[in-house]
Amino acid sequence: MITQANPVGAPPADPAAVGPRLISLDAFRGFTIAAMILVNFPGDGDHVYHTLRHTVWNGLSFTDLVAPFFLFIIGVSIVFAYSRRLAAGEPRRGMYRKIVVRALKIFAVGMFLNLQPDFDFSSIRWTGTLHRIAIVFLLCAILFLNTNWKQQAWLGAGVLVAYWLALALIPTPGAGRVVLEPGVNLVAWFDRQFLPGRMWQGTWDPESILSTFPAAVSGITGLLAGRLLQSHFSPNEKVNYLMTAGLFSAALGYFWGLVFPVNENLWTSSFVLVTSGMAALLLGAMYFLVDTRRHTTGTRPGIIFGANAIAVYVLADLLALLFYGLNVGGASLNGHFQRTLTGTGLDPKCVSMLYGLLFVGVNFVPAYWLYRKKIFIKL
Repeated sequence: MITQANPVGAPPADPAAVGPRLISLDAFRGFTIAAMILVNFPGDGDHVYHTLRHTVWNGLSFTDLVAPFFLFIIGVSIVFAYSRRLAAGEPRRGMYRKIVVRALKIFAVGMFLNLQPDFDFSSIRWTGTLHRIAIVFLLCAILFLNTNWKQQAWLGAGVLVAYWLALALIPTPGAGRVVLEPGVNLVAWFDRQFLPGRMWQGTWDPESILSTFPAAVSGITGLLAGRLLQSHFSPNEKVNYLMTAGLFSAALGYFWGLVFPVNENLWTSSFVLVTSGMAALLLGAMYFLVDTRRHTTGTRPGIIFGANAIAVYVLADLLALLFYGLNVGGASLNGHFQRTLTGTGLDPKCVSMLYGLLFVGVNFVPAYWLYRKKIFIKL
């Protein structure tokens, strides 16, 4: 659906309390999508700086922050979008229908991206980034419409503790003991029993069934941040509370990680707290500078990307067929770029990153055109 932009809850007592559109949130969303494109499309996958790769197992890199940041943003966006609709008197029944339809459309686009370019249904994969976004959006939107912030906080905490206890206490079937290694853990075993289709890593998948529950908590932390930003506190108080909560969350996640390691592939409870805490700190800083102090310089690229965030993400996958798959003179475009610049003596990893930045710029062109034409594509 193509429409005017709206950001993506019980309504506030006063409809005016919903508040104005947050420039900082729009920019945060867009820069997160730009980062997602950068880390997904290097010039050469064999030459990538460590922090631009996903951590192999335990640990945290810049790349590992991208997905949880986006889920956090989804939670914040849900609060603003659905508070406005509730304040306007839109019936909940209609909202439920739209929520389900939107989640199904995002999931379907994820399936399309998984299948292209060959559309080989014999090796279909039923999980992925958009699939997880769809599920987290569905769960968090319905949760927001039916619970208050305290219930959301308790539910999120309960899920994180239950997930930790399950992985820490339940022996992996077949191993006879608790194991938290790649492909040899309760999460991977559960997927092998119940997840249809192909798994990304052969015997396990990072977007697994069980890890979707703590991933939803990443969205719940966004709901809590959104409610805080909608509160009647002064702007400076909102910043103080948001950044204090972010610091506390990140610190708690770090110490929890000493016994339950920070791990994106398992989406561990410590990973949720560390990444949500960092997202809250970043959003708090951006809110203070952009929406409170009105320092909007440099936010426009993020706003442009964020206006059609998921559409740009999908477009990047499609453009990659040309920029990475088209054979010109015996090599792909990225291959020519990599070989030419490394031939001048540049570090292959630097060249790979430069190509990734170039590809971000390529995607910015249609994003800018859509923004200028006031075309906002809503799945």
